[in-house]
This record gives sequence, structure tokens and C-alpha cells, in this order.
Amino acid sequence: MEQDIHFIGISGSLRKGSYNTSLLNAAAGLLPEGVRMEIVSIADLPHYNADMDLPSAVDRPESVNKFRDAMAKADGILFASPEYNYSIPGALKNAIDWASRGEDSPMLRKPVAVIGATPGLWGTARMQLGFLAVFQYLDMKPVLKPEVLVNQANKKFDEFGKLTDQTSIDILRKKLEALKTLCKDQKLLSAKA
Repeated sequence: MEQDIHFIGISGSLRKGSYNTSLLNAAAGLLPEGVRMEIVSIADLPHYNADMDLPSAVDRPESVNKFRDAMAKADGILFASPEYNYSIPGALKNAIDWASRGEDSPMLRKPVAVIGATPGLWGTARMQLGFLAVFQYLDMKPVLKPEVLVNQANKKFDEFGKLTDQTSIDILRKKLEALKTLCKDQKLLSAKA
């Protein structure tokens, strides 16, 4: 019997009406069979401070512990993020800094995928490239293809935040399938170890 796969979904935008939060919600509605996803907010995480990130989890702020715990329970991570100044938004980078520290990092060697939406023409390509160094450092297993780069997002979501562009829906569905496959492969490797 096939085991369920659990994704954690994280939006890199704190904005109400965010295209990327809408894209993450669209992904939640397109999950492959046998996959569930918990969407977790990064809005209440404090600025990263190494003085509060000591070896004992008790020393970390409660919101950080909850975030790290949710990430630890997931088989794979799905980031949906805008592009700020050609890079990863500060709030999302802050969340990554909290989750990536220590030998108990819940991000280490985890399957991961990045998707993005923007009203601009480049579809968050530079932000997604910015993640490659993070993935390399944490020995994460990224789904690189297909790329989900939703450009001109203002024309591809309706007034309620529903993704209406069929091409984007089809590519997003393929990305989710690829993340599921990577998670299944990772579970098989872990079971053999």
C-alpha cells in the first residue's frame, strides 16, 4: 500500500491578496492522489537572531519551534514566492534562516520545489535561481523542471484569487507530481538505509 506524502506549503508574501498565496492555494487544489499539504504562515516569525537560536529548542521563540516542527513533519516543501529586487523576499529568507540552522534543521536533504507568480514578465525567474545556493548548502533535493513561472499574474487569477490560466494549471500540476515522485524516492532510500 502506498504511503501518503505530506507537503508543507509556504508563501513568501505577507500581502493580503498575494498572487503567490493564491498560487499556493491553487496548488493545494491540484495535489496528486495520495498527497496532502499543510500551508504554514511565516508572518509571525521574529527577525532571525542567533542569540535566540541556541542548541536547545526551548531557547527559540515558540513561533519558530512551531514552524520548524511543521517543516520536520513534511516529506517535501513547496515555496510559492514573489521576487523582490531580483531575489528571495526578506520575510521568506528570514524563515529559511530560522529553519536552516543546526544539525537538527528540518530542511536538510529534504525534497523541495519553488513556484512563483508576478504581474511582471519574467515570472520570478531570478528569485527561483536565488534559491539554488540555499538548496546546495542544505543538500536539498530540488524539483527543477518543469518551472512554474506565472507571469502577468494579474491576467491569470480572477478577482477571488482563483488561478484561471489553463497553461499555468497544467504546469503546476506537473510540478506537484514531480515533487511527489521525489518525496517517494526519498522515502524509499530512507527505508533502505
